[in-house]
Amino acid sequence: MFKGKKGVIMGVANHLSIAAGVAQYLHEQGADLAFSHLPDGKMEQRVRKVTDPLGYEIVLPCDVSKDESVTEFFAKIKQAWGKIDFLVHSIAFATVDDIRCPTLQASREGFKQAMDISCYSLIATSRAASELMTDGGSIVTMSYYGGERVVPGYNMMGVCKSALEMTMKYVAYDLGQKNIRVNAISAGPIKTLAASAVGDFSKMLGFYAKGSPLGRNVTQTDVAKSTAFLLSDMSAGTTGEVLHVDGGYHVMGIPVGALD
Repeated sequence: MFKGKKGVIMGVANHLSIAAGVAQYLHEQGADLAFSHLPDGKMEQRVRKVTDPLGYEIVLPCDVSKDESVTEFFAKIKQAWGKIDFLVHSIAFATVDDIRCPTLQASREGFKQAMDISCYSLIATSRAASELMTDGGSIVTMSYYGGERVVPGYNMMGVCKSALEMTMKYVAYDLGQKNIRVNAISAGPIKTLAASAVGDFSKMLGFYAKGSPLGRNVTQTDVAKSTAFLLSDMSAGTTGEVLHVDGGYHVMGIPVGALD
């Protein structure tokens, strides 16, 4: 599906990351991929544990909270490839203290940092990536149902995801004239490094498995295949969309089995 296509994946933390699952599937479909990592040796090692077995060499530092770092990252991608076809934005961050406390108790600085990295980074990276999408392209970001409804334990990150989804829609509008599509995946809970910060995450997994129409949790591969759809020409008429990959959990007014 992606033979001859080049794209950037941002947000791999380790092999359990959603972004790692997307990378694996796109690799199997023939894509050439480049990756970002936080500018420190430890994070580079984590990312390379994912990329090295796949044979990818373009693994570059990028701090999305700094415009100059984003600019430098994409300048190096341009130097290597000239143009790209897609971008996967799988980036979110909040301090443990600010995400585990009630939203009402979140600090001002923690809120600003979380919104900057989790939300504004989509604007910054899309702006830079779009300059390399000279033949059109596709951008996909990762969200979660906690941006639509209150999910206990998700707290301030739910506010960030809500902002991210609306940001995605406005960026889709801005880039539509360049034939660049921008969409979001709203994935069900998956056991990742980021998920470990969410309170009672294991209970959340069980609740989703019992409460969704499909009666199971989703996997990295489920999310990767849907991401590939949005990145590919098969979704050529789709932009500004939030595609739920959660076993149908989001359609339920009362979770399956709750009244049994």
